[in-house]
Amino acid sequence: MSNALKISTQGGVHTIRLSRPEVRNAFNDEVIAELKNAFLAVAQDPSVRCVVLAAEGPAFCAGADLNWMRRMADYTRDENLADAGELAAMLQAIYACPQPTIARVQGDVYAGGMGLVAACDMAVSVDTANYCLSEVKLGLIPATISPYVIRAMGARAAHRYFLTAERFGAAEAHRIGLVHEVVAADALDAKVAELTQALVSASPHAVRACKKLVQDVAEREINDALVRMTVEGIADIRASAEGKEGVQSFLQKRIPHWLMS
Repeated sequence: MSNALKISTQGGVHTIRLSRPEVRNAFNDEVIAELKNAFLAVAQDPSVRCVVLAAEGPAFCAGADLNWMRRMADYTRDENLADAGELAAMLQAIYACPQPTIARVQGDVYAGGMGLVAACDMAVSVDTANYCLSEVKLGLIPATISPYVIRAMGARAAHRYFLTAERFGAAEAHRIGLVHEVVAADALDAKVAELTQALVSASPHAVRACKKLVQDVAEREINDALVRMTVEGIADIRASAEGKEGVQSFLQKRIPHWLMS
């Protein structure tokens, strides 16, 4: 394992911490694999009562790592399908984790990072964090993360923020339901601890059963067909002319052609 994650357990609370602050905790294929494996592993540990997904540095997660994006820029559709499939598997591992999960958001969340927050059962954010679904600015769509983000913020908010790529603050993230609590930075750990204490104090079986109940009852099931549709959606647009132009213009720090006319 690389140094991308720091993992610890105390009192039944398992913490998985993103530890790449130098790149704003952006993920690449290695980080995606490590996160997936970390959640699959903890799912098998009956001594763990809840999981906290945290991060180090000024950002929680800035989405895709630039070097990874450079490699993806010339991927074929089949390569994009495989790549997006790995991201989908990681998000599904977080969402399907039998223990309740809490996103401890200490900083900004962009693009794919929104999927990490939305795939968790609960989210506590510092009041200074900014959020953004920036994909359309790159000629892309937030397809793979969409089942989780739309569940978290609702379709009405998704219509706005998916389409405009506006940046919004923690108060708005709370208003639309993406996060459950907004606190000052010095109160973040206390609020997370309050939630973890509530979780470890309840019946372990009942907590797991309640989590499954919500997932079984709420809206459409995130099944293989839905995951396949989102994987194909991002692969198709990444391989399109505008998708390639958007990513290349971003990497080359130039204006995309659709802003030149």
